[in-house]
Amino acid sequence: MFSNVSRCLVSLIRVPGCVNSRAAVRATPALCRHQHRTVSSESADVKVLYDGLCPICVTEIRFLQFLQRNKPGKVDFIDISLPGYDGAKYKDISYDMAMEEMHVIDEKDEVHRGIPAFAVMYGAVGLGWLGRFMMWPPVRPFMDKSYAIFAKNRLKWTGRGEECTTGRCEKKTN
Repeated sequence: MFSNVSRCLVSLIRVPGCVNSRAAVRATPALCRHQHRTVSSESADVKVLYDGLCPICVTEIRFLQFLQRNKPGKVDFIDISLPGYDGAKYKDISYDMAMEEMHVIDEKDEVHRGIPAFAVMYGAVGLGWLGRFMMWPPVRPFMDKSYAIFAKNRLKWTGRGEECTTGRCEKKTN
């Protein structure tokens, strides 16, 4: 079992060329494949909206899915890049809003954005200590600033360009 987990984690590191989460799933072992399902479940306690075309985001989501593998239904990871994404189902969070920054809907149906969203998401998968650390007053300003820089630049850093601000953002091909 440990060797399967190791292969899974190693494959996450070795697939940086996979921009599209569906392509990354095909490139990973079977153990990873079943954990990268994006199923919309109305019964999930926490809903995480993420950009499935962002390789950085997909790597983190896969890790979180791995952590919550024994708690099905606890967290629902919603890939906003899929054509069927409907913000009306998720507290009217449009594709454009979700692309600007991380959004998480908690078990009380409240929307969290930015660093508070990460804190809720991490708490839901058993990393509450990390969420609390990020929200700790001496650390929070640094986290907010760091995340703002990442959110502003992630499209450029993942090869989709700064001009991609609305619509469906795809990786540029030369």
